[in-house]
Amino acid sequence: MINRYTTLLIILASTLSFTSCSTSDNQNEATIATASPVEVSGAMRNVMWKGELHGTIALDTIANKEHLYGLGPVENLAGELLIMDGKIFKSTVVSDATMKVDEVQQAKAPFFVYGNVPAWQEQALPDSIQSIKQLETYLDQVSKNSQRPFAFRLKGEVENATIHVLNLPAGTQVSSPDEAHQGLQNYNLVNEQVEIVGFFSTEHKAVFTHHDTYLHMHLVTADETQMGHLDKVKLKSRAVKLYLPASNVHAE
Repeated sequence: MINRYTTLLIILASTLSFTSCSTSDNQNEATIATASPVEVSGAMRNVMWKGELHGTIALDTIANKEHLYGLGPVENLAGELLIMDGKIFKSTVVSDATMKVDEVQQAKAPFFVYGNVPAWQEQALPDSIQSIKQLETYLDQVSKNSQRPFAFRLKGEVENATIHVLNLPAGTQVSSPDEAHQGLQNYNLVNEQVEIVGFFSTEHKAVFTHHDTYLHMHLVTADETQMGHLDKVKLKSRAVKLYLPASNVHAE
């Protein structure tokens, strides 16, 4: 009798061990297959309301720059930053009509969102999607069953767009968004070829998106002479492609 029960227990234990290993392996495979992690340093709310303008991250310390994308402001709110496929771009205000865009090796940001995207899936953007709000609603709908937050890109022609570059006077104390935006300069674009890098999240309002949106986007023109935070846009129908992380695209 003892031998019979002992045999049964051994068989049961072996079965559970095999099942556990198989489940764990499957979970790991699923995680690897869908992984497109987004990292965040600092928080917008701390900058806007607490005046924490110092850099919380030095971009040159991000170890893996292969297929790296990211965005945020320059420390002390002295410009805008964009990482596009591992290249760091920094824009600063020159005048109310011009800005300076440089590719740099080092920069610090008080808050920053970034992630590595090794492969993109190109999609045609529906003609009805022309504004930021329409884009937000569309991305929310198509990513319901995908990993969020996530990075995305748009590439093509805009009918018009408004971007801004932060330009806080040195030494300014900040305790509200209005104070943080002192010196901000807007720039208007018309019929420009551009690339837009954005991040979508329903969980990071006032962290890396403003309190009233799921999106944070920076735009750079094709000639890389203008770059800034995207405030307003009208996308040109049939002239813009959407790129989502390949892991976020699922067959219907």
